[in-house]
Amino acid sequence: MAQPLDIILAFHNAFRNDMQRIDRAARDTARGKTGLSQEIERFRFFNEILVWHANGEEQAIFPEVEKVAPLVAEAYERDHRGLDAAFDALNSAVTARDLLETSRTSAAFKFHLDIHLGKEDAHLYRIMRERIPIPEQARAVGIMSKAVPQERFPEAIAWLFSLINLDDQENVMLIWQMAMMPEVFSQVKLLVQKATGDGWADLVRRVPTLE
Repeated sequence: MAQPLDIILAFHNAFRNDMQRIDRAARDTARGKTGLSQEIERFRFFNEILVWHANGEEQAIFPEVEKVAPLVAEAYERDHRGLDAAFDALNSAVTARDLLETSRTSAAFKFHLDIHLGKEDAHLYRIMRERIPIPEQARAVGIMSKAVPQERFPEAIAWLFSLINLDDQENVMLIWQMAMMPEVFSQVKLLVQKATGDGWADLVRRVPTLE
């Protein structure tokens, strides 16, 4: 059964998949392949989403963890600052059109991101699942979602649903359907339908109430 924190883990999977694409494009470009500049440029919007996500965690998730596991969240906040620095290094390399440095900084960004997300999945969110009641989890996820600027929500949905598998899509839709007012969910459903394209039919088969 889908639980509120599954939305966050779906975002984590999207971050992994997008960063893998960006890093592969940077590496292939450094090896002489052409035509991948737009794929590399994805890192700018990727980082916007990552910053919204990190800010939401710091505002909503970390305070809840602090209540039941003091001092744990501090290390994850330091990871966030490290990701900020990784973005700055990659941005500088891309701006300078230094292909080798772009590949190096992209690989470093990916490594740090993968380690950070893996720790959060195995440790931070395990603490949330085991020690924080589901109503408080849902409240924290709701607060976290507000870190995304409302006018950018359609872009965030399009980004997310293009990068996650059907299992994650199903979990996200089930949670949103439970949490959102019907009129809001109707609008979100249209955005997801557009983002998933031909995959919408598969999602409806998983979640028949979407019809």
